[in-house]
Amino acid sequence: MADTIVVRSRIKEHAQGCNVSGDFAEALSRDVVGLIKKAAERAKANNRKTVSSRDL
Repeated sequence: MADTIVVRSRIKEHAQGCNVSGDFAEALSRDVVGLIKKAAERAKANNRKTVSSRDL
């Protein structure tokens, strides 16, 4: 993945005392991108151009 969509330092803040492997941010970014794409598809299916929390 060329771009990481999550902030690595923020992951560490929320990992609460756990180490975070180097590939975790990339895997998390892939999952987040997938969620965004699904949410956008749902918004389009409902004839909206705005993605909102209800699309998750």
